[in-house]
Amino acid sequence: MSKIALFQDYLAQHGGAERVTEAIHRALPGADLCTTMSVPEKLTPYLREIPIKTTWMQALPAKARLYRHYFLLYPQAVESAELREYDLIVSSCCGYAKGVRRGPNAIHVCYCHNPMRWVWRFQDYMARETFHAPAKLALSLMVNQLKKWEVKASRRPDYYIANSHIVAGRLKAAFGIEAAVIEPPIETSRFWISRTTEDYYLILSRLVPYKRIDLAVEACTRTGRRLMVIGDGPDRERLMAMAGPTVRFLGRLPDSEVNLHASRCRALIFPGEEDFGMAPLEVNAAGRPAVAYEAGGATETVKETINGILFPEQTADALIKALEKCESVAWDPHTIRRIAMRYDIRRFQGRLLEFLYNVSPAMREDRLLHRRAG
Repeated sequence: MSKIALFQDYLAQHGGAERVTEAIHRALPGADLCTTMSVPEKLTPYLREIPIKTTWMQALPAKARLYRHYFLLYPQAVESAELREYDLIVSSCCGYAKGVRRGPNAIHVCYCHNPMRWVWRFQDYMARETFHAPAKLALSLMVNQLKKWEVKASRRPDYYIANSHIVAGRLKAAFGIEAAVIEPPIETSRFWISRTTEDYYLILSRLVPYKRIDLAVEACTRTGRRLMVIGDGPDRERLMAMAGPTVRFLGRLPDSEVNLHASRCRALIFPGEEDFGMAPLEVNAAGRPAVAYEAGGATETVKETINGILFPEQTADALIKALEKCESVAWDPHTIRRIAMRYDIRRFQGRLLEFLYNVSPAMREDRLLHRRAG
């Protein structure tokens, strides 16, 4: 049997990249799960039950709180990971995992969520932060070193899979590489269409500045629309300070409660620019539309007045107009759900496995042996 490693940058939060990693591992259940550092209490029940191989970064303090602050250490940790025994390495990469080193006969397939976002769009990130000028200068110098490392590391995978056509274009522009496209998995079976909907909008997101949750808070506060915010993060205090009485912050909730809110909301508000964006399709799986900023992955998944509304500018005024348009549409929940089904987790896993069989001699041999045994 072939030896397979699944490597992710770090496992320190519960977000879209972690859901993708879980889906990949479910498709490759014999694979060893590897990463630089792990914070088990932050992971899904499935990932918590899997033995995870880590690097020396696992000994660092306060990983749950400081994992982002260790950004300069990840390249060294990734390159130190011992993966020479594996026939196939599949990396789930938001920035660093593409840099792992492999044995001479191994195949490395990188499922890439984006080039390192905050490195390649550093000025956009700094525009929403409150660092003083000296700190910004120091960060800029560090970021330039990370960019050089990522360009070098980008040559290590044998094959790339991008999570959207937009990301495939970014990989081409940044590194000159070609990538196949396999969209991330949506666990549609989690969601259902409710017989009733309620008069509130929904946010499902980590609360960090680049997600632009402030636009939804401002738009709903100004117009008196009800908004339920599910999620937590460092931007929560600022968002709560600007919120009016119609905005409620519910924190992190179990999947059962998230699913209930998704099925009964007027619509999801998705005001940030994401590389793909799984939340709109998750709410679509519950038969509800998404009101999304017209950029990034939303331009590929949100079809105007069919499963959502797009707004052209990241301003509260543009969002308010989109909410008014959303309220004027007679939405068909079953049509909306059918769109989400195109991205179902089983389809993702089938497409991924077919790609791996095509590029990995070890996996082809495993499949042949399995067929003979069957």
